[in-house]
Amino acid sequence: MARPRSIAGRAREVVARLASEYPGDARSLCALRHDDPFQLLVATILSAQSTDERVNLTTPALFARFPTPEALAAAPPDEVEKLIYSTGFYRAKTRSLIGMASAVTERFGGRVPSSMEELTSLPGVGRKTANVVRSVDFGLPGFPVDTHVGRLSRRLGLSTQNEPDKVEQEVTRLVPPQDWGTLSVRLILHGRRVCLARKPRCELCVLADICPSANLPTKSTSSLRANLAVKSTSSRRASR
Repeated sequence: MARPRSIAGRAREVVARLASEYPGDARSLCALRHDDPFQLLVATILSAQSTDERVNLTTPALFARFPTPEALAAAPPDEVEKLIYSTGFYRAKTRSLIGMASAVTERFGGRVPSSMEELTSLPGVGRKTANVVRSVDFGLPGFPVDTHVGRLSRRLGLSTQNEPDKVEQEVTRLVPPQDWGTLSVRLILHGRRVCLARKPRCELCVLADICPSANLPTKSTSSLRANLAVKSTSSRRASR
């Protein structure tokens, strides 16, 4: 197809193609395992400078020992540190977790708030973490920008910025609010599987023909994409 003539047109095509490539809503596509907004908030705090896989190995024991904001707020710091040690920066994360849980308990009656202002008032919760909780568990508009989202937004020509907050501002001007959360998660998935940081796999990319940064090969890539789709489906089934 012909390349979209405007950035807004390209953004619409990116949203549509990634929705076809990675079907599902933000909650079902989210890699962090959780049952409620509190657990997602904890998992997202732990994910800083760590991997989703490592966090998913850590949180079951943490949630079994401290299942509620009230329980975590009263937790002995040294016990929390031992439980989350493998995620890195465990002392700072312990302070954030206990501080967040204390604030949720004392100021919000034990229920995680949903507004951006209230979420970012919690210890350890920045704009990205707040956007994750809003978009994934509350179904509210939110466009979390991590390294994958920032990288792909720039490569696709949807943003020229490097700072996450500015990337968020530029992309959300181009995309309807109801698509912010799912687009963010899909960009993360695409960044992990196809649009890699050091060596993007443009020959497998469903966006290659409209991407300003693509280096398209001359041969057909339909079979390669089909193989990737099969592997992706198998991976999703295995993780359930």
